[in-house]
Amino acid sequence: MRHILVALIVLLLSSNSLFAQADILQSGPMVGYSDYREVLIWVQTKAPAEVKIGYFAQGEKERFTKTVQTTEEGDHIAKLFPSEVSYGTTYTYKLYLNNQYVKRDYSLEFQTQPLWQFRTDPPEFTFAIGSCFFINEAKDDRPQPYGGNYEILGNILEKDPDFMVWLGDNIYLRTPDFLTERGIRHRNRHTRSLPELQPLLGSVHHYATWDDHDYGPNDADRSYANKKLTEKAFNDYWGNLNTDVTGEGGITSHFLWNDVEFFMMDNRYHRAPNRSLDPNKDYLGDTQLDWLIDALTSSKASFKVVCVGGQTISDAAVYENVATYPEARKRLLDRIAAEKIEGVIFMSGDRHHTEISRMERPDAYPLIDITCSPLTAGTHKARDEGNTHQVKDKTYYQRNFGLVNVSGPRTDRTLLLTIFDSKGQKVWDYRIDAKELKYKK
Repeated sequence: MRHILVALIVLLLSSNSLFAQADILQSGPMVGYSDYREVLIWVQTKAPAEVKIGYFAQGEKERFTKTVQTTEEGDHIAKLFPSEVSYGTTYTYKLYLNNQYVKRDYSLEFQTQPLWQFRTDPPEFTFAIGSCFFINEAKDDRPQPYGGNYEILGNILEKDPDFMVWLGDNIYLRTPDFLTERGIRHRNRHTRSLPELQPLLGSVHHYATWDDHDYGPNDADRSYANKKLTEKAFNDYWGNLNTDVTGEGGITSHFLWNDVEFFMMDNRYHRAPNRSLDPNKDYLGDTQLDWLIDALTSSKASFKVVCVGGQTISDAAVYENVATYPEARKRLLDRIAAEKIEGVIFMSGDRHHTEISRMERPDAYPLIDITCSPLTAGTHKARDEGNTHQVKDKTYYQRNFGLVNVSGPRTDRTLLLTIFDSKGQKVWDYRIDAKELKYKK
């Protein structure tokens, strides 16, 4: 009897310890970048804790990452790197806090990229896109709630994308947030902790760029005094493979998934004010533009996806479209043309509606911009803004997300975009063939 009592006490203490460790978790785990030899997994706790990840492929023994100690100075964030991995493999993983397993009630998985080059055609894959992610917090918000339809996150997960590209305004800094690091980090922490977001974070790889609302105040530019603070917070809260690739500040980054390259541009850090009267005012800045043209020229990808917070191809000089920086827009498009760079597609957010812009060019292939917005932020009524490049039957003015499927043999790849509403119902789709984005021989 005594042995049974002791066993029950040990079991009770163990159960209490497990619950206590779960209470320490603030948000995550989130799966960041995926590569051939490692991936990144992000976790945030509420208090100092020892964090590690156990992981295994089917039929394998569990292996562990190094243990990371979260600290108040580091915003209680841990970044962990499963590195004993094989190419093209899906792994189940487990979260451990203070050496105790913390069970989640949803799937935790990550994948490594397959080594297909010189062996097979590139694999088929699917990724999600979206922007304008507003999470209500009543004490800081406008009198009328601006965010909603959080169930969209579960509907993205249900589509089973390999990864998701966040196209900016991934959080919405508010009046109490702009001026201090404490405020900036509060907003990041609050948004990342949304319960409906956690399952999507746990098994879909995530990459991000930003726009004004996660960079600073509305319409913020290079003059924003706290841009170093938001840059640091962005890098702490996301798991991109690289950042500040130009070495001159900002969050410009790059990644490759199979045969598609992504160029994640920073349209805020080096941007001149919207109200500047200088006709040659900067949008990306010279250094970032030079890097982009070099990187696009060097790329052999089937599709070269340039992700920018604001629209590039729309010629409607309204709000914050690049058309309001006409000389900067011309420099970018002229240099793409001068180098005869093939395969370029733009993706953007910002606008609180979704549309396709397609600009036909003499003696060149059309330049296409896929604008996908918003996820949970406010919407507006349908309106004609004067974008002459808009594909008229490919617009949507409610909360939505995009799913992009890339398939086909190496020499004949196809990109199929499907737009879904917040309930996960198909709205429309749009196909782009890689052959369509080449110069005629």
